[in-house]
Amino acid sequence: MQTTCTDRRPTRQTTGCCEKWKICQPLKMATRLLQSSSRLCVTFPLMNKRICKPLCQQLKFSSNGGNVKVPKIYTKTGDKGTSVTIAGDRRPKDDDIFEALGTTDELSSAIGLAREFCVEANIDIDMQLEEIQCVLQDAGSCIATPKNLASQNQISLTQFDASSVDTLENWIDDCTHQLPPLKNFILPSGGKASSCLHLARSICRRAERRLVPLVDSQQLDPKVARYFNRLSDFLFTVARYAALSEGREETIYRKIRPSKDKTK
Repeated sequence: MQTTCTDRRPTRQTTGCCEKWKICQPLKMATRLLQSSSRLCVTFPLMNKRICKPLCQQLKFSSNGGNVKVPKIYTKTGDKGTSVTIAGDRRPKDDDIFEALGTTDELSSAIGLAREFCVEANIDIDMQLEEIQCVLQDAGSCIATPKNLASQNQISLTQFDASSVDTLENWIDDCTHQLPPLKNFILPSGGKASSCLHLARSICRRAERRLVPLVDSQQLDPKVARYFNRLSDFLFTVARYAALSEGREETIYRKIRPSKDKTK
């Protein structure tokens, strides 16, 4: 299988010795483990570096299935309730930056769940949702780099691409043309995929609210908040598209009035 570095996601090619993984997206930290026959392929992408060279050839494996040492997932540095930004300052974990980062992570998880439902239902928005998850990783790097403390090099490495907003707007316009006009308020509904996308939309709204104090204090580029604002519109639109694709009806809001008890 041919692989290129134009795809945001990790890609792989199968060879006679093992399956080689190429990382074509800058990540803060990631470890990909893949068991192939008796060999284990491990890659260690570095912060803000593009690693497109297969690494499994550079690792030595014992013939008797010996262990390969990999980084531990836990560092214990946050056990006292603090964490560090990319700028290097240590803050309590309930700081505005970490609240925004946590909600962004929650949003990406919800989108990941929605993707699985969309794939099961053959709804053709998987690639768009995957790209959004990648952009959210980039947004997280920007959020974790407070502009008032970070160096120019750090700010440059984590700068958010404003063209991502234009991409969302184009997707929204294309999708809207395929939907019936919206004449009423609708409730989150329309099947598992649609409902999960509505859940992601509501989390996105909360994530956007978490960004407001960071923008106001000039710690964050306003372009990031603009992306989240547009993303919630996109998630609303594709939630409706998912319901339409599955042939499911959306629940229309109706005013609930207290019923009169005629027995009294």
